[in-house]
Amino acid sequence: MAKAKVTKETYLQWYEQMQLIRRFEEKCAQLYGQQKIKGFCHLYIGQEAVVAGTYSVITPEDSVITAYRDHGHALACGMTPESVMAELYGKVTGCSKGKGGSMHMFSKQFRNFGGHGIVGGQVPLGAGIAFADKYLGTKNVNICYMGDGAVRQGALHETFNMAMLWKLPVVFVVENNFYAMGTSLERTTNLTDIYKMGLAYDMPSQWVDGMSCEAVHEAMAEAVERARKGEGPTFLEIRTYRYRGHSMSDPAKYRTKEEVEDYKAKDPITVTRETIIKKKYATEAQLNAIDEKIEEQVKASVEFAENSPWPDVSELYTDVYEQADYPFIMD
Repeated sequence: MAKAKVTKETYLQWYEQMQLIRRFEEKCAQLYGQQKIKGFCHLYIGQEAVVAGTYSVITPEDSVITAYRDHGHALACGMTPESVMAELYGKVTGCSKGKGGSMHMFSKQFRNFGGHGIVGGQVPLGAGIAFADKYLGTKNVNICYMGDGAVRQGALHETFNMAMLWKLPVVFVVENNFYAMGTSLERTTNLTDIYKMGLAYDMPSQWVDGMSCEAVHEAMAEAVERARKGEGPTFLEIRTYRYRGHSMSDPAKYRTKEEVEDYKAKDPITVTRETIIKKKYATEAQLNAIDEKIEEQVKASVEFAENSPWPDVSELYTDVYEQADYPFIMD
């Protein structure tokens, strides 16, 4: 396969997308401390290159499903900061009508099928979405994200087997940030090269540098092309790192400051900014203008959430069951 094309526009897209996610998440941390956002809240700070490198490859017709660290995926797919922030506030103008909160971002329009709070619960669902696309004769691909802790679930193995058997158009992605909550990868598995799990099913599998937009873009392009050709799934272990704790309630004392600083030294936003300057794709002033625009976007999202109404109590009884378009035949 030819090397995936990366243009000036791609780099600028990566920078703006990652910077939006970073600033949005930093604001979320502040608002959580002010008790404006409540409940569970898992931030994506540090992992931005994973979604940036994905969305520079896939099309609007492709779909994404992920776990509960999902704010970055929601923003990357095109959902507005306002709809995401309002959801975090629990307001009716949120993308899930204020009913899902941090862990359950969803958008039918942008084919983002969630945010799922059950560890590994989204893995068979991703294969199911891919099955539907194949059944309907589309060329769409599903990108199914999970954390490194989710690969311990038995459903993953059942899903891998069926996905290979039926050659489903799905790319399974482990966002390996090396900690399942506060437990390090080495304490949970004998096989620390997670991608090798896919090899047992003859599934094309590899590890990818998740701190590099270029590396993610290239690996994802190859996997998506394989899926579109009808050649079946790919398993990518994208090695990344979260700078904050597992959730807002986690002080992350199980890691050394040196370890965190080592990863921050290769921060994908900083590296991408330096590359843009070096290649003369934009000036410092132009990038600063992007930063200022993003600050305004985040500020506007907070104002929107603050001024949005709460859901009516009657909403407790809506969206519980799906209305079928056909009558059930009862014996």
